[in-house]
Amino acid sequence: MSLELKELLATFNKSGTVQWIGLRPERRAEVSEVSEVLADPSTGLEGDRFSGKPAAKRQVTLIQHEHLAVMAQLLGREEIAPALLRRNIVVSGINLQALKQRNFKIGSAILYGTGNCAPCSRMEEALGKGGYNAMRGHGGITAYVVQAGKISVGDSVVPEK
Repeated sequence: MSLELKELLATFNKSGTVQWIGLRPERRAEVSEVSEVLADPSTGLEGDRFSGKPAAKRQVTLIQHEHLAVMAQLLGREEIAPALLRRNIVVSGINLQALKQRNFKIGSAILYGTGNCAPCSRMEEALGKGGYNAMRGHGGITAYVVQAGKISVGDSVVPEK
């Protein structure tokens, strides 16, 4: 019995987990690591530079934890600190690409995946020569907040049905 594409797209074997949270208070500012953050549809992530932009396509940026090792290997490094990538939330255990164009719950907040989060030219500065290309295809996704709530390190990431 073969499954229809709609069923395949809705099938997940497990939830993901928030590994890291970072906020950028303003453009080109250092990323601050936090253990939790409040998310609100009208303001985005409290303390982040995209805060105050209701339903903006990029209120929240998420990146796949498993891809950090891939990027590090492509750059000949042992590891890459999440803050260098300038994303808000690092998630493990679930394919972020599968969360595009759907609602998903993190902690008590609900987000909507709006699309890919392509790397910017700053990745050469942050990661060194080849940083931009190492990050291509591994930049994660963008999202906006649908329902307010608290997001904490260790929270589950669960697609909504």
